[in-house]
Amino acid sequence: MAVWDDLVGQDRVAAQLSAAARDADALVTAAGEAADSPVGEPMASSKMTHAWLFTGPPGSGRATAARTFAAALQCVSPDRALGGAPGCGFCEGCHTALVGTHADVEVVRTDMLTIGVKETRELVRRAQLSPAGGRWQVIVMEDADRLTEGAGNVLLKAVEEPAPRTVWLLCAPSLEDVLPTIRSRCRLLTLRTPPVDAVADILVRRDGIDPELAASAARATQGHIGRARRLATDERARVRRAAVLKLPLRVDDVGGCLKAAQELIDAAAEDAKQVAEEVDAKETEELRAALGAAAGTGGRLPRGTAGAMKDLQDRQKRRATRTQRDSLDLALTDLTAFYRDVLALQLGSQVALANTDVRDALERIASGSKPERTLRRIEAITACRQALDHNVAPLLAVEAMTMALRAG
Repeated sequence: MAVWDDLVGQDRVAAQLSAAARDADALVTAAGEAADSPVGEPMASSKMTHAWLFTGPPGSGRATAARTFAAALQCVSPDRALGGAPGCGFCEGCHTALVGTHADVEVVRTDMLTIGVKETRELVRRAQLSPAGGRWQVIVMEDADRLTEGAGNVLLKAVEEPAPRTVWLLCAPSLEDVLPTIRSRCRLLTLRTPPVDAVADILVRRDGIDPELAASAARATQGHIGRARRLATDERARVRRAAVLKLPLRVDDVGGCLKAAQELIDAAAEDAKQVAEEVDAKETEELRAALGAAAGTGGRLPRGTAGAMKDLQDRQKRRATRTQRDSLDLALTDLTAFYRDVLALQLGSQVALANTDVRDALERIASGSKPERTLRRIEAITACRQALDHNVAPLLAVEAMTMALRAG
């Protein structure tokens, strides 16, 4: 199975990346046959380049496309000599790149709110090194939109003056999420939202999910691959989604609005707590052991190591904030999809509904209001998401949204 099979509904992008991987393979092979022939010079006239920017809506598979391309760049299949395309999916280069153990593929993802200057400088330093054993030094940055301005300026220098066999693969929701100076030096690939049927098919084939459940999850998430997989495999996710979809029926009075807002915040906090319980304790114990603390969670730390422990605690707090915001944003996305279905019913549209499992509620809301009110409600949800992006207190932002949903 070729690595390109992981790109669900992205045939055009897969073709572009496959062509670039062929050119990249030819460049490295030619350089190996003629040691005095630099790898970097021919890139301008080939389909390969040193920096790529993958954009597309959430769930389109930006990070998957980047990791897939990284695997193809490291492919060492003997079939290449016979005209086969890099990216076989079976050789050591492909396999280790895909599972995250390849020495020359660095995948950067953050569970914090931003990527700072310190982390970026470390990546730039690594990017200047020659490949340890692979064909290219590949840096995959899955959250390039979270770079601070200072970090972006640090990255710009590396993208402007790349090492001969280093490739940067940046992922962001849109062009506007990346500094203009960086995106102007990258080759852009825009992914689309995968078709619902294609997402359902891959859930059945790759994850062994029941076809009916896979179709329901893919339809409910409107082609978002990651959310569809989570919804199909996690009972808690299905319960939380069902609770969110009941919210429009609970905002008939002020008390209901405030209670619904509080429950939404509490659910997001519970998500963050579950993630913390799974990760924080392990991280803390590993750091204590590395610092030489006495056995047991209550053992004393050696002198001079308290600062390292506090840094870890600060990172864990920032991660909890990010997790809570992500969980809340997911709930707001589900809520937007609900009102989108309401609007489709009100306008008599023939588009497929995402939330067919709550059709009674959709029809009740649709018959009790007009399209103008539904649009205002969707705008209220969008305003709430924007307020959260600007660090407005979550409870205040959600309360304002539920009151707006009531007013319509």
